[in-house]
Amino acid sequence: QVQVVESGGGLVQAGGSLRLSCAASGRTFSRYAMGWFRQAQGKEREFVASVNWSGRTTYYADSVKGRFTISRDNGQNTVYLRMNSLKPEDTAVYYCAVGAPDAGTSQWEYDYWGQGTQVTVSS
Repeated sequence: QVQVVESGGGLVQAGGSLRLSCAASGRTFSRYAMGWFRQAQGKEREFVASVNWSGRTTYYADSVKGRFTISRDNGQNTVYLRMNSLKPEDTAVYYCAVGAPDAGTSQWEYDYWGQGTQVTVSS
């Protein structure tokens, strides 16, 4: 059984920063890609960022490129999403997911999902 648990969400002012963490257990963490997705109220879930199994390949949505950084620590079975220069439009529930080794930007490439963590950016 794979467990995925996100943490680090909260309320922040526009221009501020947050770091989300995602701990995964139940599989050999280093063999799988990890992705972050988000869903704002009334909108569909969208891709944010992903990192492949080795950490050498990353993808970002255009809307977060240059502001967000995804990284992973295979020794700690954890993936991080550092979010800088946050904007009110970044407000959403952020989900972490475990996918195929070289999974990219499609949510259909990811098999296991966490419950999500709320990020709220005030203007």
